[in-house]
Amino acid sequence: MKFLIATLSLLFLVLASSFVHPSLALADAVKSNTNSFCGSKCGIRCSKSGHEDCMKFCLLCCEKCNCVPSGTYGNKHECPCYRDMRNSKGTSKCP
Repeated sequence: MKFLIATLSLLFLVLASSFVHPSLALADAVKSNTNSFCGSKCGIRCSKSGHEDCMKFCLLCCEKCNCVPSGTYGNKHECPCYRDMRNSKGTSKCP
């Protein structure tokens, strides 16, 4: 009887783990796609910037808004969320 309970418990754990891994892999894939999108867009956005924290702030804004305006400056009308984010001083948070 103890062997049967141990076997069923082990079988349950194996089955449960097979359902957990695909959902975690999907979450990692979504995060990876967001990071590569933001990284490439912010790389272009900050390519001519003299501000050393341009990438840091651009990535923060992109991860929240899921968009980055085109070009290296301006065009913030293309992404209202990005345009409207403000820091504690009331100035634009996103480069």
